Amino acid sequence: MQLINIGFGNIVSAERIISIVSPDSAPIKRLVQEAKDGKTAIDATYGRRTRSVIIMDSGHIILSAVQPETIAGRVDNGLDNDDDNK
Repeated sequence: MQLINIGFGNIVSAERIISIVSPDSAPIKRLVQEAKDGKTAIDATYGRRTRSVIIMDSGHIILSAVQPETIAGRVDNGLDNDDDNK
């Protein structure tokens, strides 16, 4: 299982991530609000500005204060390291 740091010591399973998106567009804002209303949103920002929204295969939405590019790079690095170990 590959774990990815999404900021402030919070970690998610890379295999469960469907997408990592910016929170700026209206459809993503609606998605986040619906997840908050439905109690499937996980706020991992520690009170800081939301910079990325991670959509999980379980239907949960995770809010992170780390840029999407940074998280994607961590996923890529983790997968590259996995390939090296095989």
